[in-house]
Amino acid sequence: MNRRSFLRWSGLAALAALAGGVTARSAMAGNKYYTGPVSDHFDGKVFFNPNGEEPGGFANLIRWKLGGNNKAWPESFPSPFPQAVPEKRVAGDRMSVTMVGHASFLIQVAGLNILTDPVWDERASPVRFAGPKRVNQPGITMGDLPPIDIVIVTHNHYDHMDLETLWVLQGRDKPQFVTPLGNDDIIRSRLADARIDVMDWGGLLEVGGGVTLHCEPCHHWSARGLGDRRMALWAAFVIETPAGKIYHVGDTGFHSGINYRAAREKHGSFRLANLPFGAYEPQWFMKAQHQNPDEAVEGMLLCNAAHVAGHHWGTFKLTDEGIEEPVMALHAALDARNLPRERFRPMRPGEVFEVPAATT
Repeated sequence: MNRRSFLRWSGLAALAALAGGVTARSAMAGNKYYTGPVSDHFDGKVFFNPNGEEPGGFANLIRWKLGGNNKAWPESFPSPFPQAVPEKRVAGDRMSVTMVGHASFLIQVAGLNILTDPVWDERASPVRFAGPKRVNQPGITMGDLPPIDIVIVTHNHYDHMDLETLWVLQGRDKPQFVTPLGNDDIIRSRLADARIDVMDWGGLLEVGGGVTLHCEPCHHWSARGLGDRRMALWAAFVIETPAGKIYHVGDTGFHSGINYRAAREKHGSFRLANLPFGAYEPQWFMKAQHQNPDEAVEGMLLCNAAHVAGHHWGTFKLTDEGIEEPVMALHAALDARNLPRERFRPMRPGEVFEVPAATT
């Protein structure tokens, strides 16, 4: 195999770990990350989506990659916003969200600084030389981050769990890490002394200052390599604060809106939802794990979110759609429902969203 072919297939292996293309044979021998009782989403060996759909296997991955519908991205897609220099703290009724890139947000609320799925690395990949490469710089430099109190890691895919970034944050701030079942084992492999709270769907965690984290279901899956598929749990999180509730969804398939309806039934409404709306083509392959823009808008309505910070687009090329297609499709979905475009904001790195207060 020549160097070009090697790099191509190395990149495909990296993408497989992100996109659902590998079957975990080692699941037959048990779970390498988590041991616990059987539940409605854990069969004793691996986690699953109740009444859900598994991602496609390796054959479907190859079918996708040979389909010829891939649209090239530019090597650089700079943000129109300069890198942000956030305030040290935000208090009172204020709620501020700054986009770092992809699914990485700095959420400032109730005096706390919270990072979601922080990735500062150049690639979202298990290897340094191949795999999805970022096309814009992080929206905040690591040196300009305020002190971080809490880091939420929704699942273990490389575009959401970057161990090198977590290692830097641990050395810098020693934050409280919060993650679903099994992911703590992966994080501790790089951060032996980290303070990690592990949550299951339906769990809650009081973090101080009147803020409570709720771990909620989403329709996704997990893997870091070729032999650990669905051995760690994936989740969405609700951040309940005195300034209002935030619904952070790192990755999800729409799943007929089941989880959005459940979130509304349990939590009532949200001042803000952070919803993914990119990385969805081809939909026959991606629908079980990534919702498209139309589904994301429907999710906003189903969960009763007043405002949305849209993410999971424009930083790492994971799927076939063109780099700006998610925003065009998002605007079409909003216009078709006669919804104001400013209600669902497709965030760019460095963009700061001062979330309007809830109206009564």
